[in-house]
Amino acid sequence: MRLRGQKVLARCDEAGQLRPEGGKVEVRYKPNDGRAYRAIPSNLEAVTPLEVLPDDHCGPAEAPAPRAAGTEAAAGPTRSARPGGMPRKHEATAHRTAPSDGALVAYADGACSGNPGPAGLGIMIDEGETRRELSEYLGTGTNNIAELTAILRVAELYLDGAGGTLPVAIEIRTDSQYSIGVLSKGWKAKANVELVAEVKKALKRLPGVRLLYVPGHAGVAGNERADALARAAVTARRSSGWQVVKGTKD
Repeated sequence: MRLRGQKVLARCDEAGQLRPEGGKVEVRYKPNDGRAYRAIPSNLEAVTPLEVLPDDHCGPAEAPAPRAAGTEAAAGPTRSARPGGMPRKHEATAHRTAPSDGALVAYADGACSGNPGPAGLGIMIDEGETRRELSEYLGTGTNNIAELTAILRVAELYLDGAGGTLPVAIEIRTDSQYSIGVLSKGWKAKANVELVAEVKKALKRLPGVRLLYVPGHAGVAGNERADALARAAVTARRSSGWQVVKGTKD
């Protein structure tokens, strides 16, 4: 279906008829990002041709946390006992506009047309007066591969020296709860095992790096830009390479 111009997945029956509960229909912007939204049926428009997908096309999901007045997301730090893997400094936290301790902020996102299908990633890094952007086409892959690879590209930029002086601290903000889970919360990766290990290894080499969750499609400027860059890569089937452009504040 289409919701306010954005293509979404909507809960329906085998005939493609919407299945509202309590007057609203469950919708997903991405099949496996862990978040389920609710929409009024009249706000949904059918996409032609209509494609009915099995329930297992989407992974388990929870409703996003409600926003508190004056904030972009209302949630406290997620705490977890982690006997192995990356240290607690990588734990996911709710979105905050201002970075902690003057950290460099990087927004990383992935996109996939089908799952698997043509995949791409987008990154926007706030460097103050300028911002650094990447739109990269990955070929055939899954949404999770794209999300993980976006985080890896941020780490590689600074580990390879291409991003200039290594920042004292980096906040990598992502709307992928899957990525945060397998990289920092001890979730066992059933797929993409080698990629997950590679990303973990790269993140451990960065000083003061943290992964933070931001809500997708919620008006967070940096996340929206990263999403647009990822989708542009998929649509054009090409990569831009790193670009430095005039900065904007989130």
